[in-house]
Amino acid sequence: MICKFMQKPGCGLLALTLLTACSAPVFSGSGGPIRVVTTISTFNSFVTAVGGTHVRVDSLVPVGASPEEYQPTPTDIGRLRNAQILIENGMGLEAWLGRTIENAKNPQLRIVVATDGLPKKGNNPHLWMDPELARGYVRAIRDALSAQDPANAATFTKNAAAYELRLGALQSAIAARIATIPPASRTMIVFHNAWQYYDDRFGLRTVGVVELSPGQEPNPQYLADLVKVARANHVRAVFAEPEYSPKLVRALAESAGIGTIDNLYDDSIGGNAQVRDYDSMLRYDTGVIVKALGGR
Repeated sequence: MICKFMQKPGCGLLALTLLTACSAPVFSGSGGPIRVVTTISTFNSFVTAVGGTHVRVDSLVPVGASPEEYQPTPTDIGRLRNAQILIENGMGLEAWLGRTIENAKNPQLRIVVATDGLPKKGNNPHLWMDPELARGYVRAIRDALSAQDPANAATFTKNAAAYELRLGALQSAIAARIATIPPASRTMIVFHNAWQYYDDRFGLRTVGVVELSPGQEPNPQYLADLVKVARANHVRAVFAEPEYSPKLVRALAESAGIGTIDNLYDDSIGGNAQVRDYDSMLRYDTGVIVKALGGR
């Protein structure tokens, strides 16, 4: 901020007041909160938890949409052109993002690939579904905000530490709920493999995936094989998310004689209070899974 005032006799108090206003701390080096853009709404919780009032966050992929099948808009280009920090997942989750960044032409954009340095399972990008790995996202965001606004780095560090404690409590709460599922029932068939990290953390097994590649429907023989897998493993339900068509899931469930769950959340938070942020999303998902698999 640049302040100008005229020095005249008798206006020393005015000058002092204006000087004080000019020296007031700013959040982002541009006189306001740090402008952060995330690729998916699930990450907004991490940004707001660490940044608090020092950030303004928006996501490119709308709530309820799939990042793997998303088609960016001119509005998204504008968001990136005006952003200071971009939080992306990486690992191919946002295959469309590179061209969008290029079109935004924002050389000052600080890009954070949240999965960098975290332990990965093959090409599966859904690391945030494990609260332990979500801490890595939080630390990456803490470091990016601190680099953008060093004056508030201590606040970001404090906020990140507090949120990591919340993630630890969340992890313990989920583990306790999953433990109520009979061991023989801890198997899942899912629409797309967003649950590998969650399942591995909490002792569940994903024995089948309906959609192996985003947007590509499986052939009839593959679905027939999944029916056999479901029966052999005594799977109680097929799990999917609201952003995907339920047609294939229902067809598989009917053929296997099992239940259908189509209201889990992972790539996106939801539009109601039950799934308004990361913590509530995973608690809600856990409750749905536990009930479907015979736990309490």
